[in-house]
Amino acid sequence: MRARPALLPLAAAVVVAGCGGGDATTAAAPAARAATTARAAAPAPRRPRATPAAPSAPPRSWDATCPTPTPSALGCRAVRGRVLAIESHDPDGDGDLHVVAYGGGVTAPGITIFDVRASLRPRRDPRPGQIVTGAGPVFPGSHRQRQIQVDVFRVWRPRR
Repeated sequence: MRARPALLPLAAAVVVAGCGGGDATTAAAPAARAATTARAAAPAPRRPRATPAAPSAPPRSWDATCPTPTPSALGCRAVRGRVLAIESHDPDGDGDLHVVAYGGGVTAPGITIFDVRASLRPRRDPRPGQIVTGAGPVFPGSHRQRQIQVDVFRVWRPRR
């Protein structure tokens, strides 16, 4: 039983000696170690990448405006936004296009749904990230959400 208390100071000495973590040269020269670490952490110079130019934003004159007075109790709204999602194939089969865009706040804070009837549908559906604008009366949708039944709808496609 007396052998165990004698081992305790020896074990403590081994643990303390093992925590040094280096030899005498690195412990004596902390400035040299800091300089080496600073050089290793310096970022490598970046090579310029060939990136396409950012598409130009459409001018404010391009934005849609409400063309006529509306019978909607919610009024007419004109919104410009960036496409988040589209529904090309309408479940009810009437051929209209639904565009969910970030901007305007008609449907939810910062979100607007455009309901584009078949006669106003663009030749190519907008893609996520493109800028669209639309104006028209605000009516409730099939899930009682507010959406713009557009009278004017445009998709910004910058020239390449």
